[in-house]
Amino acid sequence: MINFLDITKETCPMTFVKVKLQLATMEEGQELEVILNEGEPLKNVPASCEEQGYKVLSIEACGDNKHRVLIQK
Repeated sequence: MINFLDITKETCPMTFVKVKLQLATMEEGQELEVILNEGEPLKNVPASCEEQGYKVLSIEACGDNKHRVLIQK
């Protein structure tokens, strides 16, 4: 099961806070698809997730300065 979260309207540090809160509700092994903006969110969210022990499976551009990040809990 893949969970979905759009944080394009959020700014740092709330971008990672929203991701972390969503991951907390998920079971081990589940995946979270996050849509975020270029810049700080794209730099900080994947790095913060890995620091917290989550696995970043992929990062893909999806147009309009937005990216899709797939994270496994």
